[in-house]
Amino acid sequence: MKFIKFSIPILFLSLFINLNAQDKKFKIHTVAFYNLENLFDTINDPTKFDEYSPMMELKTNRGEAYKKKISNMARVISEIGKDITHNTPAILGVCEIENKEVLEDLVNDSALLKKQYAIIHYDSPDIRGIDVALLYQKNLFTPISSSSHILKIYDDENKKRIYTRDQLLVSGKLDGDLIHLIVNHWPSRRGGESKSRPKRVAAAKLNKRIVDSLQAINPYAKVIIMGDLNDNPNNASVKTVLKAKNEKRKVGLKGIYNPFTNFYKKGLGTTAYRDSWSLFDQIMITKPLVEKEYASFRYYKAGIFNKRYLIHKTGTYKGYPYRSWSDGGFSNGFSDHFPVYMYLIKAVN
Repeated sequence: MKFIKFSIPILFLSLFINLNAQDKKFKIHTVAFYNLENLFDTINDPTKFDEYSPMMELKTNRGEAYKKKISNMARVISEIGKDITHNTPAILGVCEIENKEVLEDLVNDSALLKKQYAIIHYDSPDIRGIDVALLYQKNLFTPISSSSHILKIYDDENKKRIYTRDQLLVSGKLDGDLIHLIVNHWPSRRGGESKSRPKRVAAAKLNKRIVDSLQAINPYAKVIIMGDLNDNPNNASVKTVLKAKNEKRKVGLKGIYNPFTNFYKKGLGTTAYRDSWSLFDQIMITKPLVEKEYASFRYYKAGIFNKRYLIHKTGTYKGYPYRSWSDGGFSNGFSDHFPVYMYLIKAVN
């Protein structure tokens, strides 16, 4: 597989491509993940601490800021993977969203409306009131089952439970192929990386149990792990617990491949803090998705969606992802994280 060449226009919202080395035609889809940076509505929910959200902190023009935030998020999503697929992501995991209602506004934005995205969302017990969710194009992906998996972690000092995001598992068929998707938003580094590390290790262990349960039923299960992990590919949660490899040839039968390790080694990232880049947003896959036989969907390549308009041009955050919120107000930006994506391809007659 040396290079990619467009050959035939879109058919059934899938692009057929030629891989000249094999002289075959392939169907291609984008699977992506995006941290939407505090996508909250304008309504004060008394059951949540949403008054601390950037949206609720706005004193004026809250409605206008919300509409623009939705529009900006929709614009980005509409362009992820489009250069090659001529389509928006078939499947998109998201995090830092307040509720299902904000996602309904998002998928009904003019930039996404025609794609007919459906939503899988569960309210999680996170103390900030933020959740994870999955969006999918209904004509490309058919969900079979979904479940929310609670992450129980505790404060080291007083042993009180820390309420954080659940992990979302969705199983379904992408153009007829059974795949399993786990959407994550692991605990933050608040208090320092070292002190908070056990919380993310616990999140990784929960993730591993979910993967193990799928592989116990079928060792060849196609599993896609995606999310804002608040850890880099070389941290213990990913490298030691999940045992994710950065070389396909080193991935065992029930192993996990992480293509974002190589991006991280090159100094690339998805979010920045104090002039240091982190690659917290990652997509990983199990062994069957990296096989060389393309009768069903396989991994083609991955990327970080970091177009120029998503980067601050001036000011304190120059060179960083163009965030939505800064200096106590709405900056008309996008997110403090870049989206990540992966292409899956399948041979067709």
